[in-house]
Amino acid sequence: MTPAADSQKLYQSNQYTAQSACGHCAGVIRHEPWCITRNRAVAYAWESVLDAGKLSVEDRLILHALGVAWIQFS
Repeated sequence: MTPAADSQKLYQSNQYTAQSACGHCAGVIRHEPWCITRNRAVAYAWESVLDAGKLSVEDRLILHALGVAWIQFS
């Protein structure tokens, strides 16, 4: 077999593709340490950004003290 044919064979036998990558961290074989699927603190922060109602009372007070303005988007 020629070297070009060998490299093509290896490429085609690769089981990992861009479509199999994680949508959050783009990890193909393993997730990044900061991925929301692996890190609970990052997942909590992500959910809080999407829905402020999921913040704990303590976090609401801290953010209020820092001057965060709560506005409703529709």
